[in-house]
Amino acid sequence: MTHDHLGTPVRAVSRPFGRVLTAMVTPFSPDGALDLDGAARLADHLVTEQGSDALVVNGTTGESPTTTDAEKERLLQAVVEAVGDRARVVAGVGTNDTRHTIELAAMAEKAGAHGLLVVTPYYNKPPQAGLLRHFTAVADATGLPMMLYDIPHRSGVPIETETLVRLAEHGRIVAVKDAKGDLTATSWVTSRCDLAYYSGEDALTLPALAVGSVGVVGTSTHFIGVDTKRMIEAYDAGDIGTALALHRRLLPLFTGIFRTQGAILVKAGLTVQGLPAGPVRSPLVDATEDQVAQLRADCAAAGLPLPE
Repeated sequence: MTHDHLGTPVRAVSRPFGRVLTAMVTPFSPDGALDLDGAARLADHLVTEQGSDALVVNGTTGESPTTTDAEKERLLQAVVEAVGDRARVVAGVGTNDTRHTIELAAMAEKAGAHGLLVVTPYYNKPPQAGLLRHFTAVADATGLPMMLYDIPHRSGVPIETETLVRLAEHGRIVAVKDAKGDLTATSWVTSRCDLAYYSGEDALTLPALAVGSVGVVGTSTHFIGVDTKRMIEAYDAGDIGTALALHRRLLPLFTGIFRTQGAILVKAGLTVQGLPAGPVRSPLVDATEDQVAQLRADCAAAGLPLPE
């Protein structure tokens, strides 16, 4: 442990998955089937053109609630093969059933994933003791590093500070995707343990860095990954002015991508750019003309005009 200029202990910064992770959409063909060639091309684009250090595959933005276990496996294999050693691939394996989650984690490890993203069990609202047992069991089941996904507005249950600190004692639980939107809670956790915090809300990336976070698991990074990484690197270098200027410029897309469910607008934007995306699966619905027009306006305001 190092110390700052006042002699206060400061934990060394750990970025087990880099600075910018993109929660990748899952391309489908026009009839709704899995588009593995498109997924490989999109994964390559996100790494080579958008600067993603890692890709999250089979997350909510990847429409994981509507893909089968077999599709999840095939998709993961295709992305791992496409990116090789140029980026890390983190597999979303979280469900509200511990046994099913463990099965998906074992599949992900066999498919070559470099890490796991495990969301808080949703709908059944387990108590904190249940969360502790669930996450520990999944972490025990493979040799992969694991990122907890704390998103109470979807799961119904937050991972409380004491639970996070206890989970940090597990050698394979190394990170948190923080979509709680509570920077005070984040501050307490980052001050008490070594979990690497990644903002799960694009617009809170810069504020989260100030309280100990190390990067972002982004959705808008399908389009502005390079500048998002520049913002984080500027903050890390102490160039707060540049970081703030980039935050303010990118803010229209940080927030605009969520005017409706994120996968809907990402797929619309990728389609406009001629990149693999395809339709969304029900119960999601494809973007309307008005939503695409608004997305164009948001992209333009962020300095990224979409092709006509």
